[in-house]
Amino acid sequence: MQGVKVQENYGKLGQDDDFNITFWQSQPPEVLFEAVSQLIQDYLLIKEGYAGELRLQRTVESFQKA
Repeated sequence: MQGVKVQENYGKLGQDDDFNITFWQSQPPEVLFEAVSQLIQDYLLIKEGYAGELRLQRTVESFQKA
């Protein structure tokens, strides 16, 4: 990810959530979208064993008066 400023924080997991919030809120939208895209690809690789072209989930519903 280009443009990410490296910051370090030492402590126990879950101990300093303010650091994570501050860090991610300071990032530009492009960096956030790239990070989310990478997380989705990692998830699919672990779950499906394949992380090819990403697709949006589509749901179709029909509403009618009762």
